Amino acid sequence: MAKKKQTFECQACGFQNTKWLGKCPNCGAWDEFLELSQDQIAVLKETSKNMNEENSNAIPITQIEDEKIEKFSSYSEEFDLVLGGGIVEGSLTLIGGSPGVGKSTLLLKNAGNLAQNSKKVLYISGEESAGQIKLRSERLKSTHENLYLLCEINIDTIMGELIKHEFKVVVIDSIQTLYSDKIGSAPGSVSQVREITFELMRYAKTNNVAVFIIGHITKEGAIAGPRVLEHMVDTVLYFEGDSNKELRLLRSFKNRFGSTSEIGIFEMTKNGLESAKNISAKFFSRKNAQAGSAITIIMEGTRPIILEVQALVSESGYPNPKRATTGYEINRLTMLLALLERKLDLPLNRYDVFINIAGGIKINEPAADLAVIAAILSSFRNRPISQDTIFLGEVSLIGDIRDIYGLENRLKEAKTQNFTKAIVPSLPTNNINEIKCYVANDINKVIDWM
Repeated sequence: MAKKKQTFECQACGFQNTKWLGKCPNCGAWDEFLELSQDQIAVLKETSKNMNEENSNAIPITQIEDEKIEKFSSYSEEFDLVLGGGIVEGSLTLIGGSPGVGKSTLLLKNAGNLAQNSKKVLYISGEESAGQIKLRSERLKSTHENLYLLCEINIDTIMGELIKHEFKVVVIDSIQTLYSDKIGSAPGSVSQVREITFELMRYAKTNNVAVFIIGHITKEGAIAGPRVLEHMVDTVLYFEGDSNKELRLLRSFKNRFGSTSEIGIFEMTKNGLESAKNISAKFFSRKNAQAGSAITIIMEGTRPIILEVQALVSESGYPNPKRATTGYEINRLTMLLALLERKLDLPLNRYDVFINIAGGIKINEPAADLAVIAAILSSFRNRPISQDTIFLGEVSLIGDIRDIYGLENRLKEAKTQNFTKAIVPSLPTNNINEIKCYVANDINKVIDWM
């Protein structure tokens, strides 16, 4: 008799092997391998076969007709911005975020907006009771007869309900709670998530229905489940923010129908999450000038955002001084401190340096380098910087300050907030009235404007 072939699968990433392994060679997770039954293997093979089947032959690309993508508004300006202009019919969108950040609140609020504008929406919950969701819906003012609620975790029952009605939008909260009878493993396992996601994808594409999926995240910040989950969906969004603060950021990490550089900014109010109307004044303060504070402007997609960079430089009582950042890359701070020691002869190797970006936002572009240096110098010398001045520029390892993209858009945003002076690496092409620009193309010249 032929020996039965065994298959083991990593529950963290979906990697398969013929032997049990203590550590996954693909993702590095420990003790995550489980043996798959023959029934599970058969279902996975069938799923892979269905995913790879194509009933078409190769044809020249010039003979392919243009596909028109239909979009409709979610009636949330920030949500539409991140999605690339609106919700795409037949799209599959995955939203991840830490517990309590507001994923369910965001989607329930948008589901209510769509229902109130004649869109038939189904909200499927596998974590909360119908009464709990009804209470939240009333608080969010999202209750409407076009908003349907289904508390179910069996995918077969869910698919039967979807076939009975013609919904325009479907929300799944969350993908890790659903299960299929075809697979014997527990809900949330790699096999279950892969099978259920495929069923939802096939339903969305066949019936032209927009499906939103909420996904749990791991302690490392990645969406739980196999990586194939992110590959199968059309859009991957991450909801960021501190539960102790009112602002939340929605970032796009994958979008087949739009840009991934845009972010949506929401504000947590008593009525739930709402689009932040005046974000210009959310991330900086113009009260009394304090040492260690400098203003800069970053670009998130096409949107300029004014930020306050805060620095604290204090004499260290330890041989190895501390370097800590919040919202700024620690390695880039180390580079800038080494540059200041070398070019300006500052004894920062005897001082602790802390950097914080006010408002809880994270900086991912080097245009804020000049503001970080200005804040450090201001704190080191205990000399406040003028409240009317902004700092824009990328600092290189050789000490020169280089041009940044979107300078004119940044200066226009500064003008709307009544800033009058800007330290820039070069003069803008078009003159921005009421803002006086001072050129600082070397790190040594920054001291002249402090």
